Amino acid sequence: ESCGRAGSRWQADCASPQPAPVLKEASPDAALQLLGLLQRDARFIDFVEEDIKSYSDADIGAAARLVHDGCRATLREHFTIRPVRDEAEGSRVTLAEGFDAASIRLTGNVVGKAPFNGSISHRGWRVDEVRLPKLADSHNAKVIAPAEVEL
Repeated sequence: ESCGRAGSRWQADCASPQPAPVLKEASPDAALQLLGLLQRDARFIDFVEEDIKSYSDADIGAAARLVHDGCRATLREHFTIRPVRDEAEGSRVTLAEGFDAASIRLTGNVVGKAPFNGSISHRGWRVDEVRLPKLADSHNAKVIAPAEVEL
């Protein structure tokens, strides 16, 4: 297959094209369930949807502390989250050819090919285990927080 042109002749020595990745549709139910848990335990959506322009930094900080504590508790209850890399941020590392590009993103002046030498600017995160509650068939995951009516 021709993929380039040199002078008046087509070159056929280009790398073969990679197949297109197979895309799968993600089910929104787990994402909606997580939003519901974050709302229930941390009032996350209430906090994010609030217009905070008129509040003082101290008021926002106090609210953020409560939201942070609730979000952290929710994540720890329902997920086992670990760093992608165990080295401390700032550590020098060498990435050999064939490193997992889905787990490691190269930043900065990326030229040439592996091995790459650099320093860790963020250790990354991966989920080792998910423990979301099972949902009844009748559960409407789109309602992440029901309206409340006080009587």
